[in-house]
Amino acid sequence: MEIGKKIKELRLRNNLTLEELASRSELTKGFLSQVERDLTSPSITTLEDILEALGTDLAHFFSEEKNVQVVFRQADFFVDEKEDSMIEWIVPNAQKNQMEPIILTLKPKQQSQEMTSFNGEEFGYVLSGSVHLVIGTKSYKVSKGETFYLNGKESHYLFNYTNKDARILWVTTPPMF
Repeated sequence: MEIGKKIKELRLRNNLTLEELASRSELTKGFLSQVERDLTSPSITTLEDILEALGTDLAHFFSEEKNVQVVFRQADFFVDEKEDSMIEWIVPNAQKNQMEPIILTLKPKQQSQEMTSFNGEEFGYVLSGSVHLVIGTKSYKVSKGETFYLNGKESHYLFNYTNKDARILWVTTPPMF
């Protein structure tokens, strides 16, 4: 690890000049310049002073960020086809995240699984077709280009009342599928 380079990145991210960092850490501008160019190495105590002036500590400074996948392509999706529907997990392993997006395809005259009461929220966007969102005893028609948003306090499901497939982008938090 290039300590100096990382210190310089932190300093710039904090919008500090070398002079300002020197003042905050009670070190000389020349010494900090040499540290940032990896021409000298600070002692642990001095590094702690620099990091404190930058608003961090040794543990965070030396922790390595994991490469996190940000973009997912069709090849990353997992598909579960059933007789009445198809679920596409569009963010693999989303169960470990705060929310779980899927694309649900409902065949004509079919319904989704019933979501029982849970402590969370859901969002849906109808990509194609029309469905009824059934919450308890109430039913709402949701068509292509329309959305729904609800809390999970009541049991609910989607029903495709038409003769064409319906596709819905459905996001739950926490993950439920």
